[in-house]
Amino acid sequence: MSVRDAVHAHGMHVVRDGPRQAPPVVLVHGSGASGASWGRVAELLAGRHHVVRVDLPGCGQSPPAPSYAVPGQAARLAALLDDLGLRQVVVAGHSSGGYVATSLLEQRPGLVRSLALVSTGPSLGALLPQPWLVRALSAPPLGPLLWRLRSAAVIRKGIGATTARPVDVPDAAVAELKTIAYRTFRKILRENSAYVAERSVPERLAGLGRPVLVVFGAADPRWNPRSAHEYETVPGVRVEMLPGVGHIPLFEAPEPTSELLLRFAAA
Repeated sequence: MSVRDAVHAHGMHVVRDGPRQAPPVVLVHGSGASGASWGRVAELLAGRHHVVRVDLPGCGQSPPAPSYAVPGQAARLAALLDDLGLRQVVVAGHSSGGYVATSLLEQRPGLVRSLALVSTGPSLGALLPQPWLVRALSAPPLGPLLWRLRSAAVIRKGIGATTARPVDVPDAAVAELKTIAYRTFRKILRENSAYVAERSVPERLAGLGRPVLVVFGAADPRWNPRSAHEYETVPGVRVEMLPGVGHIPLFEAPEPTSELLLRFAAA
């Protein structure tokens, strides 16, 4: 039976969809976003999977935390999975959510069966010059002022600056993006950068011995799409490029993205 419930646990808002006895898939959002960004993909996965979505601390409906360090975020996620009695999960992370997913595998390999990374930059050198609106919103001197003035239209325009095609952003995702504080967002960005600066994602994954799927938009304006090939150093990795898609396949191409995840989870 497919059911939905939402709870708060370990400082995170958690939404579960799909049959509880089905194979589990855990979805982790990117910087400043929320579990709502996975909305359409979660719907498509829930027919065959027990889908768990989290709002990381300080994002969506989750309260702020003292620290946003990636290993600490992953430890919270591990504690949640322990509480839910879940093992051998497929974990999928979008953008910097892929860092939390990778750290979870590093810390608790027994919890993770396989790992999917969607638009997750492999190394800091792969970061492209950011769209002007994204830069203005996320950094001084204009950032703090513009952040307070963000309307739904501005948030949608900011999202549109990272996509390669017009997207219909769900109202719930916009509303939850509006809740994050500017200082929290800046701290999250710093911690994500620190994690990947310390060691690239392909380096971290190379010796962990789990199946890895990498999905990249071929027109991603945030991370150089060619950088997806950096992951080819990971044994057994599968790299999939989505033509004409930017940084947010969850909004731009939810059906193809879901199909890739379903096939990967079934393998």
